[in-house]
Amino acid sequence: MRQFPERLLNGYNNFMSGRYADERDRYRTLAEAGQSPHTLVVACCDSRAAPETIFDCGPGELFVVRNVANMVPPYEPDNQYHATSAAIEFAVQALKIANIVIMGHGRCGGIKAALDPNMEPLSPGDFIGKWMSLVRPAADQIQSNDLMTQGERQTALERVSIRNSISNLRTFPYVKALEEQGKLQLHGAWFDISTGELWVMDAMTGDFMRPSDLATAAADSEPAA
Repeated sequence: MRQFPERLLNGYNNFMSGRYADERDRYRTLAEAGQSPHTLVVACCDSRAAPETIFDCGPGELFVVRNVANMVPPYEPDNQYHATSAAIEFAVQALKIANIVIMGHGRCGGIKAALDPNMEPLSPGDFIGKWMSLVRPAADQIQSNDLMTQGERQTALERVSIRNSISNLRTFPYVKALEEQGKLQLHGAWFDISTGELWVMDAMTGDFMRPSDLATAAADSEPAA
């Protein structure tokens, strides 16, 4: 009989004696009253970029959807299976979340595959090739720029993909309507795994900036008293 991974069992035991013991009442309240997270985070499956860890959030605070390269497809109400779209619908319509964050990260394997669709062990005919075709036009443009290094191309597409997903979010009628009513805010963020830095997208310009720089820019743009 195959045994459950020991590392996971040890981690669970530590969880029960540590965090769960400290937050037992909170978990019971969440179980009885249900969840009411304030933010939906669409993040990558990458094991190095867990939103709950990066944002230091406890149980019940974030509703997290993770897929390859943290992408949102356009609104397509057909008879196919749409896991990410279903999660967005549930978060917005049922949970009434106030924020959606598309969080990309550095050194993303999905983005690397989009820039080089023939890289091993992937191929354009498999699931990842089809999924990453969502950013194919941008990938082709960036990959053809000979003045950029491969690392620069990677970072550029990681960030362009975040903007693309935010644009696709606005094709969901209820997302667009709630944003226009001021009841829902859409955000972009990019996490640098190697340094731990978080870059936040300026909603007005689309530029990615460190939060401290973004706050300074916002203050500078305010009219003088």
